[in-house]
Amino acid sequence: MSDVTVIRSGNGLMVPVAGLTLFAVASGYLMSLLPLALPHFQLSPTLAPYLASAFYAGMLLGALGSARLVGRLGHRHAFVFFLLVLLGSVLGLLALPLAPAWLGLRLLAGMASAGVYVVVESWLLLVDDDRQRARRLGLYMASLYGGSALGQLGIGQLGTQGALPFAAILTLLALAILPPMLVRRGAPAIAVHHTLPMGALRTISRPAVIGCLVSGLVLGPLYGLMPLYIHGQPALSDHTGQLMALVILGGMLVQPVTGYLSPRMSKTLLMAALCGVGTLAVAGMLLATTLAAEAACYLLLGACAFALYPVAITQACQGQESGSIVAITELMLLCYGIGSVTGPLVAGQMVPLKEGLPLYLGTALAATCIYMLILAARNAATAGVRLDPPSGE
Repeated sequence: MSDVTVIRSGNGLMVPVAGLTLFAVASGYLMSLLPLALPHFQLSPTLAPYLASAFYAGMLLGALGSARLVGRLGHRHAFVFFLLVLLGSVLGLLALPLAPAWLGLRLLAGMASAGVYVVVESWLLLVDDDRQRARRLGLYMASLYGGSALGQLGIGQLGTQGALPFAAILTLLALAILPPMLVRRGAPAIAVHHTLPMGALRTISRPAVIGCLVSGLVLGPLYGLMPLYIHGQPALSDHTGQLMALVILGGMLVQPVTGYLSPRMSKTLLMAALCGVGTLAVAGMLLATTLAAEAACYLLLGACAFALYPVAITQACQGQESGSIVAITELMLLCYGIGSVTGPLVAGQMVPLKEGLPLYLGTALAATCIYMLILAARNAATAGVRLDPPSGE
């Protein structure tokens, strides 16, 4: 794993947040668009889980080398490069409507997206104060999820057929490139390039690693398969875009809450609570009899699912030197990528069941809740009665 040592020089927020927001709108729309647009391009709907896994496999590969490229190009130029690659992959989807080509292009898009996340996360996290990191990561997640939620509305406004949705996505990606191109100040200055091996995962908080892994296991199917699940429910099919927007909006709205709680309590216990409430939200989805109740459950599920990653990554960064932050975010993205590749494939095997996707999500969240509770109890017994052990666990 590659790492960089960074000298902070201003470390402004406007460029990464503005670029990320536009990227998130485009990416959120594209993720939900692709499984619904398959019939228009004469591609089988069974391709959907493989497209999701190809994208997250690309994220996994991208997480292996993104920090090295950031070290060579600097944050600003690397940001532009990754966005250009992503834009090119979307053009390729239009030009080559063939299953092998789409799988390869989604792999490439995943690699570019991993680069965007490593650039923006490390850009924002390169501060020494844990509470400031939590606030900045809350801003990052709010921008990411707010943009993604807004992108879901494109399904209803622009549809899922023809070239118009892709043209809108290309326009948004082109606009996302403008902030890092036009604003030349505020990026961290790269000073030294060195290595952080995979074995370093053993030194990072175990709940943080598991939290990032489970986040991928849950969010991969949420992005890749949930639109198909909602569309297949007769009572909900006309509300696919709105319900997907609520899922991601929940992730945005919960960020101030987790940003406040994360530095004040055990992060392991916080992740256990999030998984427990998420399990109840999945159960509510299956039992709800009105659209309002369904909407509330989707909102709550999104809040719990999308909050796992920022809590886990702040736990991983707690007590670490600033020079290790880029490589740690890369390692955490690698764990997330492993989960995101596996999740759609496993959930895809359960999709033929009527309630297969909720069953998968509920099982993953419930098992993680139990695991985190056991770890939290063990930490409390070892360290004594303490709300936030020194390790952040």
